[in-house]
Amino acid sequence: MTAAERMVKYWARVEEFQASNEDLLIATYPKAGTTWTQEVVDGILNEGDAEKCQRAPTQVRMPFLEMTAPDGSSSGITKLEVMDPPRVIKTHLPVQLVPRSFWDAGCKVIYMARNPKDTVVSYYHFDRMHLNQPEPGPWPQYLEKFMKGQLGWGSWYDHVKGYWKERHNKNILYIFYEDMKEDPVHEVTRIAQFLRRQLPKSTIEDIVQMTTFSAMRENPMANYSSIPDTIFDRTASEFMRKGEVGDWKNHFSAEEDVAFEEHYRKIMSDCPVPIRFTI
Repeated sequence: MTAAERMVKYWARVEEFQASNEDLLIATYPKAGTTWTQEVVDGILNEGDAEKCQRAPTQVRMPFLEMTAPDGSSSGITKLEVMDPPRVIKTHLPVQLVPRSFWDAGCKVIYMARNPKDTVVSYYHFDRMHLNQPEPGPWPQYLEKFMKGQLGWGSWYDHVKGYWKERHNKNILYIFYEDMKEDPVHEVTRIAQFLRRQLPKSTIEDIVQMTTFSAMRENPMANYSSIPDTIFDRTASEFMRKGEVGDWKNHFSAEEDVAFEEHYRKIMSDCPVPIRFTI
């Protein structure tokens, strides 16, 4: 059973989840900087205390709302039910599927968007190594499926546009992966301000250092090394592979890039989200 199939099977529990107004939701399309955002938020909430941030793996500290283990034994909901608010919660759900209680409670939401070319490359390698995900098949066909919105969690286009359109109606901080790469001090400061945490610049800089790609890749509490080899085939790819902006240039052929650009302009014409493909 794939992650998507398990989600459907256990959907009622997700839909009925009761959020508290103290809860924080971190929302992203898959492979758009989710773990990075989670670790930055945890660093802010713990005022840059590296030891506190290593108290447990990311997925334990900040449960994945809609995810259920392959054997059905544990789920994000089960973990959240035994945690007291304020809770930090991860989701890949598009805005229209986020449980109503989050909006009713007025929860804060941080949404990170990443350019679709780097997202699809990262997603492709993730599906190669994740043994509970459908086999990705050849790259050209995978790219086509991405463009048609046929991968897990649906259309990237609908996802980024959905949260963008709601960012002023709901309590959403909308951030970009590329901005975080270009000026992490500025973006971490913005997140801290959104969370109403006044931190000295030295603490912000410590959090930036703790959450660089290389630091997280070496951090056993952030690099998903606790996930067994029966689920992650690390000979196919690492969970934290490159974390770069522009790696898509190493995967897209010239023809694929032209076709993608044309498709992108058409689909995004009604919603000018300021996505950058390079920095």
